Amino acid sequence: MDAWAVSKNTTCGRDEAAILPGSKDIQVQLVISLVLGTSAFLAFCFFRPRWPSLYAARKRHNDPQIALPALPDTFFGWMPALWRVTDEQVLASAGLDAYVFLSFFKMSMRLFSVMFFFAAVVLWPINITFGAIQPVPGDGDGDSDGDKSNDASLSSYDFNNYGYNPFTAVDDGDNNGFGPGAESSYLWAYLAFTWFFSFLVIYYLNTETFKIIKVRQEYLGTQRTITDRTFRLTGIPKDLRTEEKIKDFVENLEIGHVKSVTLCRNWAEIDGLMADRKAALRKLEEAWSAYLSKKSTAAEPRLRRPAQGNDDAANGEATSDDADTEQDGVREGSRLLANESLRNLMSERPRPTTRIRFGFFKMRSRQTDAIDYFEEKLRRLDAKIVAARKKEYEPQATAFVTMDSIAASQMAIQALVDPRPGELLSKPAPSPSDIVWHNTYASRLKRRTQSWLITIFITLLTLVWVLPVISVASLVSICTIDRVAPSLGAALRNHELIRALVRTALPVTVVSLLNIAVPYLYDYLSNLQGMISQGDVELSVVSKNFFFTFFNVFLVFTITGSATTFWSSLRDAVNQDAGTIARNLATSIASLIDFYISFIMLQSLGLMPFRLLQFGSVSLYPVYRMGAKTPRDFAELVQPTLFNYGFYLPTALLVFILCVVYSIMPRSYLVLLVGVCYFTLGYYAYKYQLLYAMDQPQHATGGAWRIISSRIIIGLLFFQVVMLGTLSLRKAFIQAGLVAPLLILTIWYSVYFNRRFKPLTVFVALRSLKRDSDPGSQSNPDREAQQASMPTRLARRLSTVDEDKEKGLRFINPSMNAPLEQPWVYQDPPPPLTPDESAITFTDDLIDVEEGVDDVGGGGAGE
Repeated sequence: MDAWAVSKNTTCGRDEAAILPGSKDIQVQLVISLVLGTSAFLAFCFFRPRWPSLYAARKRHNDPQIALPALPDTFFGWMPALWRVTDEQVLASAGLDAYVFLSFFKMSMRLFSVMFFFAAVVLWPINITFGAIQPVPGDGDGDSDGDKSNDASLSSYDFNNYGYNPFTAVDDGDNNGFGPGAESSYLWAYLAFTWFFSFLVIYYLNTETFKIIKVRQEYLGTQRTITDRTFRLTGIPKDLRTEEKIKDFVENLEIGHVKSVTLCRNWAEIDGLMADRKAALRKLEEAWSAYLSKKSTAAEPRLRRPAQGNDDAANGEATSDDADTEQDGVREGSRLLANESLRNLMSERPRPTTRIRFGFFKMRSRQTDAIDYFEEKLRRLDAKIVAARKKEYEPQATAFVTMDSIAASQMAIQALVDPRPGELLSKPAPSPSDIVWHNTYASRLKRRTQSWLITIFITLLTLVWVLPVISVASLVSICTIDRVAPSLGAALRNHELIRALVRTALPVTVVSLLNIAVPYLYDYLSNLQGMISQGDVELSVVSKNFFFTFFNVFLVFTITGSATTFWSSLRDAVNQDAGTIARNLATSIASLIDFYISFIMLQSLGLMPFRLLQFGSVSLYPVYRMGAKTPRDFAELVQPTLFNYGFYLPTALLVFILCVVYSIMPRSYLVLLVGVCYFTLGYYAYKYQLLYAMDQPQHATGGAWRIISSRIIIGLLFFQVVMLGTLSLRKAFIQAGLVAPLLILTIWYSVYFNRRFKPLTVFVALRSLKRDSDPGSQSNPDREAQQASMPTRLARRLSTVDEDKEKGLRFINPSMNAPLEQPWVYQDPPPPLTPDESAITFTDDLIDVEEGVDDVGGGGAGE
């Protein structure tokens, strides 16, 4: 029996539905990828200096103290400058999460370069020497010639330029893996490389983990943010739900002094009012934009925000005779409706209208002036918000406790505070800007219910994704096409180029598009799970999307092959033992090597330049531009695009696993070569985006490395199972049996990794904390004094990117103290208001907010 054999018969049987490689599949995919990638890369080089608001958006907001070099505006001159950006500059400019993300790509580049060397220099000669070189009988399409054998293996594949088949069957009776025959002796090399590559992956993972932990501990130990001094206390009993009692309780633990306590309360009312106000503000701005865009019978001055100290220039007319108005002209001139010229302008133009519904079940409606309606609605909401901010709300079971030192906070986080299960649990606090405040006052039962419901829904959704995946696998099989459309199948058999496009380029493209679209859905679902911080949401998106890519894109596509074989394959898997499943898995994986070479090739050479180009943002910009109506909309168009790790990291993890799994199979050097290309291009593409183009508001303190490490170990175990099945197919039972200890060793390493390294990726060690009086290198030998003298190192110590983001922030719900925004109608943004100040100030015939608070407590206009 042949390893990774694929049954092939003249009747297009069940096994024939699997995708088999043709002579031009990889060549066609290479041409497609190079055409797409080269065009996108040249477009990026052309547009980069011309669209700095898109391709240098983040650099323009960076602190100049951070020594991040400016990239030249020449066509290719930016590439050497980006190459010279050091890891210290990445850490100082983009933060710890970006450093961890790019470190994974850097580690993968080095690892797969070494594996590619051994695959090309050692494994390839072994296959040439011991593999039986046979003439290629066909291109694997299942041509139904009567004189062809009904049973073919990988020898029926078109190895074309390779000229050999390393896994042709040997004489099972003479050399079955037990004897010293030359035909089977090379299988010991596959066993040796299974062990060698496994230890190589573990070595690189272990080395990189030590490096990341050291950088993380030093980075977090030297910064001084309110987040570092704060911990989250959950499960607070009802008798402790006051700020004073929580402060006394924590200080009685004798770990430090409490600076402040923010007890989460049921802020649903004020949060709802702020959401309604935001919607009303947008509607008012749209109404003003529609009004100002209409033609007027009078000459119109250009609307700008009034300059300070010059009312005449700001209003476009003579100022009021009122002395008080003249004295407060700057303040009142900045208000939307205090502008007398705007009042006069209103009489010159047709005013926009809106339809409001009222009465029983909102069945009645009438047209009304849109500006007046939304002004009144905004005024009433402002009054309600001012009153709501003075209320006392019911306390909940969560609090944020800020200590006087980072050491005190870390001691509280790493300690068991209460002996009762589920009560007074101390956890790391997210950044104030990262908190999802409406989840802080949701009950534990509600959040757990949300989490479980979303998990169950995603599990069901995973099964739903099986249908499009197996449909793609079905439609690209010549035999399946013969059943559905015989004339099309016959045409494909006669045109090799079109056949290559249909069988390889089409499924690779569809799977890649599915891999791009699904993360948006999972990102939406993750935000509904009731998590406290956006950092936790992003890590959840990474996990969900990886599960989709690994299970659906890899396992389902590999095992089932097509819709016609899905249920039979599933039934066989249930009825078979573990050894048979491993052998069938090895066979299926071997048959899809060309598909996954094409997949990685498209992801690297074809799509990576499109990520650099930000093709989605560029293509959607005209749509957003046409939909923009207000100055606020136009300002949001030029904001940096957000970088979401959950959209990019899962695909990189899948490519990593594919490279490991295929590292010993035939043409493994091709898989590893395109893998090196993927991680090299990805490293520099994402490096550019993280440093210069895109923003990343979430801060997960490098928590993605826990996910990366666990998924690498999963891929390593999968690789070992495939090799065990491969050797079993060759009846090399001794070699297959010697893979079993490697599986056990890898499982042990996983447990060891979680126990030894995982806590250091969650917490900050007390010895890593930088104090005012450092006792010296003897007490903390990991600190390297020479690094502290580096300019970029000094800049990072003075102010990290997280410290810059958190300046002036406090653990307070923004709905309780954020200034109320004014309507943005002028070209320049309006000045902020005080928390108790309304955005609408009326004159003459309209009631002032402060005077009308008592009159509007019941409801809003048109309700």
